[in-house]
Amino acid sequence: MANTPSDFMNEAIRLARINVEQLHGGPFGCVIVKDGKIIAAAHNEVLASNDPTAHAEIVAIRRACQVIGSHQLTGCEIYASCEPCPMCLGAVYWSRPDKVYFAASRVDAANAGFDDALIYNEMCIHHADRAIPFIQFMQDEVQKVFREWSENNHSPGY
Repeated sequence: MANTPSDFMNEAIRLARINVEQLHGGPFGCVIVKDGKIIAAAHNEVLASNDPTAHAEIVAIRRACQVIGSHQLTGCEIYASCEPCPMCLGAVYWSRPDKVYFAASRVDAANAGFDDALIYNEMCIHHADRAIPFIQFMQDEVQKVFREWSENNHSPGY
């Protein structure tokens, strides 16, 4: 039974290795721990599910949130075999775990053919100048929806 940070990281790495053998997606694994116990585990499932968002961290976050019955992972720690990509980094921040541990760096991932530099760089470029242009319109109409949300005293929910 895993109970130390090294045990948890070894499990994330073991899950990453599954994709070297089974090719469900990239060689990435993740476990989420609460109160010293693994509550969710996943490996990358992008190829197996034809879902570009099925990264190990995203799948594990979804599973952990179901287990604890909340969209926030307060009191949890994430152990990832690799530094989270930009998408997973966003999901980590939205889910609010207490800590994130990772083994490989984004440079290690890039050296293995998983280079997220384009995405990191795109975040700093004006919308219209991105590799995939982002075009904003109907801002006034949607601001009404945000005002209604705020007037009803809803919390942001993130």
